[in-house]
Amino acid sequence: MPSRRSRLDIILNILTAVKEGVDKPTRIMYATNLSWKPTQNILETLTRQGLLRDIGGEEGKRTKVRYQLTEKGMDVIRYFDKAKDLIALEDIL
Repeated sequence: MPSRRSRLDIILNILTAVKEGVDKPTRIMYATNLSWKPTQNILETLTRQGLLRDIGGEEGKRTKVRYQLTEKGMDVIRYFDKAKDLIALEDIL
């Protein structure tokens, strides 16, 4: 049975998906294999923390919100990628 993902894993998955060009909330939800409510909560938290920026505006009846990775968000991805590399090196030794 697969183990559950940690909140950190989910956040890194979302940041990576946005980095790779997935910018609409529903597409982010599908790319990270989450349900709608947790996706909304995490996107709101990441925006509040300055890791993502919401861009877009009103078009017709629907609000077209898209997300963009900030420099701070990019730094977080780089930091954890380096940490994963260090852990992988430790396994070899």
